[in-house]
Amino acid sequence: MTTRIRKAVAVAVLLPGLLAVSACSSDKDTDGAKNEKASPTAESSPTSPAAKASAEAKRIGALDPQKLKTATLSGKSGGYEFKQVSEADAEAGLDMKADKAECQPLASLAGGYTHIPAVSVEHRSLEPSEAKNATVGSMWLASHSEKNAKQVMSDLRTSLEKCPKGFKTLGLTYKDAKRLKDPALGDEAVGYRITMTVAKKSVPMTYTVVRKDGVIAAFYGVNMLTPEKSAIPEATIKAQLAKLS
Repeated sequence: MTTRIRKAVAVAVLLPGLLAVSACSSDKDTDGAKNEKASPTAESSPTSPAAKASAEAKRIGALDPQKLKTATLSGKSGGYEFKQVSEADAEAGLDMKADKAECQPLASLAGGYTHIPAVSVEHRSLEPSEAKNATVGSMWLASHSEKNAKQVMSDLRTSLEKCPKGFKTLGLTYKDAKRLKDPALGDEAVGYRITMTVAKKSVPMTYTVVRKDGVIAAFYGVNMLTPEKSAIPEATIKAQLAKLS
């Protein structure tokens, strides 16, 4: 794949977040847990967002922010390079609200989050290690109680049943949500494909959402050359799941 094509594909992957940034109101309220970075002193305070998230994780039996970060891949693994995503870019998708309530689980995943708020979330961009691989994408891990993680998966399945025509959010259009064969990954997994329309261009995106205990691991891939090959490979997903074991 040429450098020019690689860059075009990368832009397609980043577009949802970039458009979300421009569509979001600058004065919108945000949770303390996802606000600007705190200083080391502030992070050690029992009232800091990090401390509150850790306390909540302990209360519900979820991975705390530090353990989730440690369990998230960085660097090369499974044929891809896992790159950290800036906090600003990751949070651009927080306000992905679907125009139809039954589509919200899909809209939240399109923004890089789960519709049930997680204790903490880690985001990574995925770039193929080999030039011949035209599939790029993103991954994020969301830490929940096991009960909530199971609910996320159940609601996702329901959303795919009730929202096959897609939805609109923040000026973006997502259409043709189609469930694929569920892969045998983690404790349970759901695969689906949905098409995003940007500047009159259709961008098919393939999602693989996996639950491992209380962690939701979501992957999506884009392949502008061969859309039916846009799923992130199972070997790559298994490399991440192994870190959660």
